This record gives sequence, structure tokens and C-alpha cells, in this order.
Amino acid sequence: MPKPLIVDAPYPSLDSLCCDPVSARIISAAYATPSGELNATLQYVYHSLNFAHCGYKNYAESLMSIAIAEMTHLDLLGEALINLGTQPVYTFQPPAQFNFYSTKFVAYSRSLTNMIEDDIMGEKYAIYGYEKMLCRLKDGTLKALIVRIIEDEKLHLAELKRILEELSC
Repeated sequence: MPKPLIVDAPYPSLDSLCCDPVSARIISAAYATPSGELNATLQYVYHSLNFAHCGYKNYAESLMSIAIAEMTHLDLLGEALINLGTQPVYTFQPPAQFNFYSTKFVAYSRSLTNMIEDDIMGEKYAIYGYEKMLCRLKDGTLKALIVRIIEDEKLHLAELKRILEELSC
């Protein structure tokens, strides 16, 4: 199993977070929505399997490394939600028990090039969403978490652009 594709820097401790429903609502968009970490994880696994099937083992491993990083982000956001007083259920607005996440949001492209283009678009959208969150968050620990996740997402974006360039040759 590959290692997660993450920058060489620690994530902040989330132990100091306490009940804050407003912050929970702000970060919930990054958890289990079409542009969230759950969807990214599933999409990268799907794309990795397709690349492996087509004989692109090195690209498949890169995509799986990104999937594992996204899973790490999902775990950190889930821990933050719990510390903020919200159950990390897979809905668009935890802890609401409706409007559940659906795998219909995974980009099921058939072309390998389209898969990478979908992933690039997803990373750009994730970075944009996280940057918007930073403007709304007041808690320093949550801001540090989001800044740290953005660093990983930028690394993913660079790797995906490299893959797309190589596929295009």
C-alpha cells in the first residue's frame, strides 16, 4: 500500500477545540459533500483502479497515495467535527440526518485523461473552498488545520498536472 501524498509538516492538534456549531457548519462542506474529502477519497480509488487495469501502475499508485491523503483529511475533519460538538455523519450538513452523501457525485469518467482532468478540477475547487473557509473561521486551530490541508491539496494538484502532462505526450 502506498504512503499518503502529503507535505512533510505536522497537522495541528485538535484537542483544544470545543463546542462551536458555527465552525462545525463552516467546515462541514469539506467533509461529505460532492466537493468534500469523502468524495475525493472514493473518486481517487476509482481512478486508481482504472489506471492499474490499463497498465499504468505508477499513476495508479500516485492516485492511491492521494486517496490515502484525502482519507487522512476526512479523519481530521471528522475529529474536528466531534470536538466541535457535531456527529460526523455523511450528510451535507452534519449532524442532520437527511440529505445524505451519495456516490453519484464521484466522477465516473471512462477516459484516463478525463479522470485526471476531473481530479484537477476537484483539487482546484477544494482549494478554493478551503480558502473561502479561512475567511469565515475565527478559531486559530481550525484555521491552522485548513491551511495545512491546503498545502496537501496544492501538492496533489501539482502531481495531477504532472500526470496529465505525461499522458498528453
